[in-house]
Amino acid sequence: MALLQYHAPVDYAAQLDAFKDFLTHFKTFESASASAATEAIEDLHIDGDRTSDEYDFMDDAEDENGAQREGSGRRRREPKLKYMQMLQDVADRERTNILIELDDLATFEKSLPEDTDLKLVESVQKNTKRYVDVLSQAADAVMPKETKEITFKDDVLDVIMSQREKRNEAMTMAMEADMDAAAAPSIFPPELTRRYTLNFKPITPSGSSSERESKALAVRNVRAEYLGGLITVRGITTRVSDVKPAVQINAYTCDRCGSEVFQPITTKSYLPMTECMSDECKQNNSKGQLFLSTRASKFVPFQEVKIQEMADQVPVGHIPRTMTVHCHGSLTRQLNPGDVVDIAGIFLPTPYTGFRAIRAGLLTDTYMEAQHITQHKKSYNELAMDSRTLRKIEQHQKSGNMYEYLARSIAPEIYGHLDVKKALLLLLIGGVTKEMGDGMHIRGDINICLMGDPGVAKSQLLKYIAKVAPRGVYTTGRGSSGVGLTAAVMRDPVTDEMVLEGGALVLADNGICCIDEFDKMDDSDRTAIHEVMEQQTISISKAGITTTLNARTSILAAANPLYGRYNPRVSPVENINLPAALLSRFDVMFLILDTPSRDSDEELAHHVTYVHMHNKHPENEDAGVMFTPSEVRQYIAKARTYRPVVPASVSDYMVGAYVRMRKQQKVDESEKKQFAHVTPRTLLGVVRLSQALARLRFSEEVVPEDVDEALRLVEVSKASLSNDGQGTADQTPSSKIYHLIRSMWESGAAAVGEDGELNMRRIRERVLAKGFTEDQLTMTIDEYDQLGIWQVNGNGTRLMFVGGDAEMDM
Repeated sequence: MALLQYHAPVDYAAQLDAFKDFLTHFKTFESASASAATEAIEDLHIDGDRTSDEYDFMDDAEDENGAQREGSGRRRREPKLKYMQMLQDVADRERTNILIELDDLATFEKSLPEDTDLKLVESVQKNTKRYVDVLSQAADAVMPKETKEITFKDDVLDVIMSQREKRNEAMTMAMEADMDAAAAPSIFPPELTRRYTLNFKPITPSGSSSERESKALAVRNVRAEYLGGLITVRGITTRVSDVKPAVQINAYTCDRCGSEVFQPITTKSYLPMTECMSDECKQNNSKGQLFLSTRASKFVPFQEVKIQEMADQVPVGHIPRTMTVHCHGSLTRQLNPGDVVDIAGIFLPTPYTGFRAIRAGLLTDTYMEAQHITQHKKSYNELAMDSRTLRKIEQHQKSGNMYEYLARSIAPEIYGHLDVKKALLLLLIGGVTKEMGDGMHIRGDINICLMGDPGVAKSQLLKYIAKVAPRGVYTTGRGSSGVGLTAAVMRDPVTDEMVLEGGALVLADNGICCIDEFDKMDDSDRTAIHEVMEQQTISISKAGITTTLNARTSILAAANPLYGRYNPRVSPVENINLPAALLSRFDVMFLILDTPSRDSDEELAHHVTYVHMHNKHPENEDAGVMFTPSEVRQYIAKARTYRPVVPASVSDYMVGAYVRMRKQQKVDESEKKQFAHVTPRTLLGVVRLSQALARLRFSEEVVPEDVDEALRLVEVSKASLSNDGQGTADQTPSSKIYHLIRSMWESGAAAVGEDGELNMRRIRERVLAKGFTEDQLTMTIDEYDQLGIWQVNGNGTRLMFVGGDAEMDM
């Protein structure tokens, strides 16, 4: 009886022919002005007196009605064989990867005849691992010839393959001369001859930005139905292993017949071959022994990555889940710990090995084989201004208020704190890092500390900066140990060797590290930051590992005063309670106090309620133009390309300002008003702030106005540290009691009736509770009664301000 035959619905031969046709004939259109547009952006300098010819050119490059401008030659579109050009680059050893975009494949599939139902895109999405091999076969079939000769400067594989081909030709000629027609040259496995890795880019989702983001899966939403298919997972990179060579083809040489034997490796473990299986050894019954030829084998770069769910993807009461991602070839070295990424890859099972296999039983582990990586946060070097942002900046640059506009665009939902936001804007831009000829390093990153009462939005400012910066890490002082900030020694689960695991400061390299609750850190943990804030390195000597890690980061710290709230009765030094060695490393330090004031409190309350009602900041006409976080990021990226210098005239001006600051410090020390010492680090901080202001103007030189603004920010920060403590210290007890009674009158706390009279008993209780004596209260009442500020009734039970409104400010 004949066996039942089942014809597979997938015609692999027809699909292979279709893929060959796709690689050979698919064309894409590339605008001839694309490269010119890029050059225009790079060469652009925004000044107030420049014309906008560049922007007219950019309009031409992006106008949807470009057909009307084709005569100008800027919109010439030339067809290009996209994938044949890729294959030619691979053949010429100029490219090592082939990226097949499923959008292109879908476009090609639509152009096929209607009666053709090959389902190319659907097949690739559901059985991706199989179609990587199918597309590779198609690429091998249509691979063009190389256009240059093989030299010893090329890849080792090229040299060995060239030698093998020549040897096989000689062997074939010798066999033909001996009339041995049965002998045939050795056949190389296709994986050995491929000089590329083939990957798929998933179809770009359609719809709004929120709909496109929803297409990416969370780790916990990856189900068994996705096994073998192409999926996209969003997460944050938590761990990245070192790049190691993974064997793909093992080559063996026989010690008897000299033939080569190849062993493809497709699993995590394999058994090396020992006996030669060539025809010659079989005929002679010699059983030649195989020796591994490492140089003739093929290895590919391999990297293991751990990704974790985003915080907004974790349900209530659950912990984030992780997934292992395997990166091969050109996809290695693209991820760093802390990156937020969308990874498209093939979801595959893998059996446990070793002792874990005994305990696992029938269970298997899963991993993702990466095919395409999309970074959510690009570095400043990768950001490029689009034409719309360029036009908007050019439009408002002439007003000279870009500094104000950009500062107000920093956390617009937070009311006030304009000087603090200006300092944070300069922190994002940064100064110029200097490398001396003898190896000396002078940092250009700006460090800022925000000290203040609870509830003044310090943490919100930190989180906003960590979100806006392309590389920002947010951590808290109590939850971070010294090891967690610097580096920890851990055992690599892949290689089983001791490795260094970078902490928050290492993860924020070339970025910003925001440390909240800075005052609650242990002293032993806080000392780990000293070296980072000035030398920008981390020296490690533990577990036999002695090395130096880079931590080129800006520190943005937030702290509360010693007693929770600022106590004006003690000095600022006692309130802040941080070591002087640490304070001197901050370029700017702000004290943000929550001082009651009717006008500011009312405006703040209106602002907060508006944000809660409308989920956006109020549209204030006085605030001017507001920029989105993306536009701010693009502006900063352009500003950081400049490296301003300090001219001699500005240098002399800066020297004079520094000498005056040192002189004023000496006066303050004699009067016991000073808070922090003016050190050479203060001068370096002024230089960095001035360079950041010059970068903000897209200038290559620092001008005196930049130095004035930098000095103003430093003085404002120092004034905020001292004024609130010293302002009350300079007042007499009489003026303090007057301001206290005036505040009671304004708030109506001791009011009697509606005529503005105050109850003297309540006044006496409040004044005595503040630490004043009965005699001081009596003297104050008599003094201001004689001045005509208020009047006291005959029996001394009522006090009333003269005229109903006291405008005197003592």
